[in-house]
Parts: sequence; C-alpha cells; structure tokens
Amino acid sequence: MGRGKVELKRIENPTSRQVTFSKRRNGLLKKAFELSLLCDAEVGLVIFSPSGKLYQYASHDMDRSIVRYRSEMGLLGSADNQRSRTFEFWRTEIEDMKRSTETMEGNLRNLAGEDLSTLGMKELKQLERQLKIGVERVRSKKRRIVSEHINYLKRRRRALIEENTQLQKKVKLLDQQQEA
Repeated sequence: MGRGKVELKRIENPTSRQVTFSKRRNGLLKKAFELSLLCDAEVGLVIFSPSGKLYQYASHDMDRSIVRYRSEMGLLGSADNQRSRTFEFWRTEIEDMKRSTETMEGNLRNLAGEDLSTLGMKELKQLERQLKIGVERVRSKKRRIVSEHINYLKRRRRALIEENTQLQKKVKLLDQQQEA
C-alpha cells in the first residue's frame, strides 16, 4: 500500500515543521550513507537547520570533498572573491555598529535631558517612565547602602561600648590593686 502524494509547501505549524525537518533530515542522511556504501561514491552532505545548527555527513574527509567540489566547479581561484565577501561582511558589521552607537548615544543624550525637541509625546512619556524607574532604582540602592552603613555603625557602637566597659573594669581593678 503506497503513501498519498504530499503537497510541497511550507508547513505553518512550527512544531510540525520541526518534526518534519528532523525526520526528513535523518532520511536524507541515511540515503547519503547508503549511496556511498552501495555505490562506493564520495558523498558529502551539509544541512543547516532553520535555527542555524549544522548537520553533515561525509563518506570521506569533508574538507577533501569540498576542495574536490570547488575544483570541479572552477572555484579554486576564488580567494579574491572570498576576501571581497569577508570585506563586505565587516564593512556591513561596522555600519551596523555605527548606527547602533549613534542610536545609543541619542538615547543617552535624551536621558540626560538633551535633544528632546525631536521627541514626540509618546517618546517623552516613555522617557519619563524610564527616568522614574531609574530614579527609583537609585533611591533603592541609596537606601540599602545607608541602611547597611547604619547597621555597621550600630554594631561598631555596641562593640565600642563593650570595650569601654571592659576598660573601665580594668582601670577600676588597677586602682583597687594600687590602693591595696
């Protein structure tokens, strides 16, 4: 009894999609193994999951298979192309970081009460909430530090009173010994 034809379209349910990916991945890896074993073929299979996790199978050394593939495809002399892609990647990264830095500096200026003229009512209310939360955190930290310092001073006071009492007893005892 054969299976029904499956309509090939993206599976919308994330759980079903993950289950299907796992089953089909395992089936594909099994088929790659069987092909290499039965036909003595050099097989290299690379799969990246939707989350970016790598799955691979190689009947021989994967690096050797990749070099052979690149050689067959005429991609060996692509060092300049690789450098170009690396350069482009880092250029994009730098641009993203510059934008991120500018955004953070703008937010910092806003928190300091500067450059507020560009903000609308919604942004001003959000800024006010952030400042209230920040002030409350500062006050809470300040209260905790003051409370800890007060407790330290109370303990120190008790220790000094006790030490003073001990010293007064010693002085009294010395005075009594000198009178005797």
